[in-house]
Amino acid sequence: MCRLLAYKGPAVILDDLLYKPEHSIIKQSYHATEMDEPLNGDGFGIGWYARDIEPEPAVFTSVRPAWNNRNLQYVSPKISSDCVLAHVRAASVGGVTKLNCHPFHCRNFLMMHNGGIENFSTIRRSLLAKLSDEQFHSIKGQTDSEHIFALFLEHLSSCSNNSKLANYLDALKYAVEDIISLKDEYGLSKASQLNILITDGVRFVGSRYTTDSTKDPLSLYFADGDRFECRNNLYTMRDTGSSDRAVLFVSERLNSHAQDWQSVPGNHFFTVDEKGETAFIKV
Repeated sequence: MCRLLAYKGPAVILDDLLYKPEHSIIKQSYHATEMDEPLNGDGFGIGWYARDIEPEPAVFTSVRPAWNNRNLQYVSPKISSDCVLAHVRAASVGGVTKLNCHPFHCRNFLMMHNGGIENFSTIRRSLLAKLSDEQFHSIKGQTDSEHIFALFLEHLSSCSNNSKLANYLDALKYAVEDIISLKDEYGLSKASQLNILITDGVRFVGSRYTTDSTKDPLSLYFADGDRFECRNNLYTMRDTGSSDRAVLFVSERLNSHAQDWQSVPGNHFFTVDEKGETAFIKV
């Protein structure tokens, strides 16, 4: 079911996010603890922003397991960013190819997903019919996740709120509603899991959601403060009262400091604004 990480805040070295925490996302690629299958070895992806160079993000993906990628080991101590997405994949829909590795990229947006639309092939054709030619042709892989991203972008093109973040939230809501409607139309009752994160490098929108109200959504935690850093040999989120804000979203907690982490409420959308302030909205 994959594992993911998203960070926004003061610039950090990628190595400090990906490798150094005691239960880092790299460790989760071979020893995840909150899913039945501990391996997420079907590729990985990293996305990060250097907006002083250009607004579009850099993306590095590979079908090799994250724990065994020497290029990632070499570059992660030498890259700093204030907005980072990371994903390790356990393939469900779509083969083990680079085109199916998260995060997915379009213009200045990155998107990643943990979960799945059960029996996705049943609704795929009808889902594609909801897309413009532009978004239809933007899909390069086979994953349900990339199709969700296309739905989000399709709806975003017609949202007209006064704030970008409100538009992002509406577009994600409409995309989720489309999926629910299609599942109902085709009589698909098995739960779909939709832990989604989308960013433009400045703001985040996301969801922790399952279509079966009798089940819990997949795990998703957040930590907020003003800095994620090493203290007493432990990487932890600090809150010293600084005006800086930092937020982390993770499928599994990166350390054993229980006070660092809160569970994202089930069946909620969430937003992170330009200042790093987080809000949760019940579905």
